[in-house]
Amino acid sequence: MNPCDPGTSMPTSTMGRLFLPMAWFACLCMVFPSAEASEPVVCEAGSVVQVLQGEAGGWGLQRNGEPYFINGAGGQKHLDVLVAAGGNSIRTWAADHALEVLDRAAEYGVTVTVGFWLQHERHGFDYSDEQAVADQLELTRGYVQKLKDHPALLMWGVGNEVEGGGDNPLTWKAVNDIAEMIKQVDPNHPTMAVISEIPNVKLENFNRYCPAIDVLGVNSYGGLVSIAQRLNDAGFDRPYVVTEFGPLGQWEVGQTDWGVPIEQNSTEKSQFYEAGYLGSIGGQPGKCLGSYVFCWGTKQEVTPTWYSLFVGGQLTTSSLDVISKQWTGHWPDNRAPLIEPIESVVALKHVQAGAQYRANVSVVDPDGDALQYRWVVQSESSDRRSGGDHEATPPTHDDAVVSIEGNTVLFRAPDEPGGYRLFVYVLDGKGKVATANMPFYVDP
Repeated sequence: MNPCDPGTSMPTSTMGRLFLPMAWFACLCMVFPSAEASEPVVCEAGSVVQVLQGEAGGWGLQRNGEPYFINGAGGQKHLDVLVAAGGNSIRTWAADHALEVLDRAAEYGVTVTVGFWLQHERHGFDYSDEQAVADQLELTRGYVQKLKDHPALLMWGVGNEVEGGGDNPLTWKAVNDIAEMIKQVDPNHPTMAVISEIPNVKLENFNRYCPAIDVLGVNSYGGLVSIAQRLNDAGFDRPYVVTEFGPLGQWEVGQTDWGVPIEQNSTEKSQFYEAGYLGSIGGQPGKCLGSYVFCWGTKQEVTPTWYSLFVGGQLTTSSLDVISKQWTGHWPDNRAPLIEPIESVVALKHVQAGAQYRANVSVVDPDGDALQYRWVVQSESSDRRSGGDHEATPPTHDDAVVSIEGNTVLFRAPDEPGGYRLFVYVLDGKGKVATANMPFYVDP
């Protein structure tokens, strides 16, 4: 999946051969530098990070001689919240602004896995073009030389889901060639290749063509809970990091009869985060070196809430509470409200234009906080993309909300035929929120 950083552009090149898709501008948050950041630190000494295998065969990560387990986030903003939640690392998808990210991370005592954006065949890049592949490697070399001595550097991420279907040896070889170059320039930091899920063809080709990669990075959503078991079943014996994990993806859930995916509410998502973390991350010592939760910010993908751990820029959900509990061993002092699915006679149904309907939702706050309910009618996304590429945010319809009484809303179906969603945002007044939405379709 693509990142949550609209302020970070793809690496540019004067070589003229690197195709730069708009996919990089994928999210609504995490622009840096932020008002909360102070002046960048001056870096004087680099870190030494090693992937080590013990006598019993288990793997571990060491940073400057000390064991290091990654409690990480995919994103670059809200570092104060990350540290307070027990986090210690962030991940980037590209390196063109990485020095700024590293400096800011160092201010918070946070490490960075610096990613290199390698071009995707689905965006038109040709891995049989030897000159283009060589240009890509040299572009990466420049970043390694510039960043290798920064004390906040943890490891190098060589590409993100660049393997596509996983059956092109040239793509894997290009990843390995870059890893070999990195080891020559910087022997002090491991290399990691990030792939999307772990079908056998990918694992086989990773083992066959990528001996210079130290760690396998896996982006997984619905399959998270079974990653460890599936790797074991495949005989995979190298260390891994879960580089993206979150709720069920839009390709993994049920659909309405007009073909739109049905999103989990925020409480269902938090339960899924917890089960996946326990199954394949925290419960796999000697195999898993840690993880990067996604999305550490706000991202429009299908809806504005699907992958967002931060709603409206600052409010956080019960998913972050669950992750913090895994990182620290205890719940945060204030927890987000817990929500049930929206109830309405028109949930997942076809409705008449201009007609009025009611909906309600049941919510409990673990801390007994007074709750505020905000209801929004929003058009279904008409700009659906693949691979996390940038999507335009669909319009909202303020006049569709007629009245709100406690946890109940009276809303009016828009006049324009098509798909819509009724969203509810339940705030505790202390920075936490619960979310749910209900698709409906206005017939002609």
